[in-house]
Amino acid sequence: MEPAGSMIARMELSADRLVLVLDLAGTFVFALSGAMAAVRRRLDLFGVLVLSFAAATFGGITRDLLIGAVPPAAISDWRYLLTSLVAGIITFYCHPTVNRLITPVLIFDAAGLGLFAVAGTHKALSFGLNPIMAALLGMLTGIGGGMARDVLVVEIPVVLRSELYAVAALAGAVVVVSGNMLRLPSAMVSVVGTVLCFGLRFLAIRHSWKLPVARGLAQSAKETQAPHDSKDDKSRMH
Repeated sequence: MEPAGSMIARMELSADRLVLVLDLAGTFVFALSGAMAAVRRRLDLFGVLVLSFAAATFGGITRDLLIGAVPPAAISDWRYLLTSLVAGIITFYCHPTVNRLITPVLIFDAAGLGLFAVAGTHKALSFGLNPIMAALLGMLTGIGGGMARDVLVVEIPVVLRSELYAVAALAGAVVVVSGNMLRLPSAMVSVVGTVLCFGLRFLAIRHSWKLPVARGLAQSAKETQAPHDSKDDKSRMH
């Protein structure tokens, strides 16, 4: 019979690998999102790489700092930097191909949102946070990269002005927390959480699902929307 200590060590190693895979996948797709935003703003190669790295790692760095995982994985592990730079270079030189994908920035952003929300929740749970705080930290991990991207290109962050964004990330995080409490397989829970987050975000864009805004300020909200927000986004999705 296998010793209990060995079984626990194997489970922890498996959880660490799952978080790493989700983190790197989220890093790549968020880096593509950041790089495409930079290309559309006609930034040079250095600007594209900076924006791809910021969009890909800001959420994870914030998560790691809050749970005391220092130095943050995005800084201490060369794979994060390499992943974001590869995505940035691919986008810079092949942006016509990337741009032909259906609503590229939104699709990559929604995918990164789901992957990071799930990975962030898993890592928060592994550091002993309670379920509620783990879900909130997972949500923060998901929205952090998009906020950094938007701020760097001088836009109001999507999370503050667009269709369901943080709510979608929170939904994916809640799935992970619930699965952990029910002791369901981590891989299955991760897939369900990521798909739920991505699906909610995608459907929110398609059908304009929004949280309520203060009455009488609808016109002001329209005036402050970024050029590629709302109507533009949905038109590219059809």
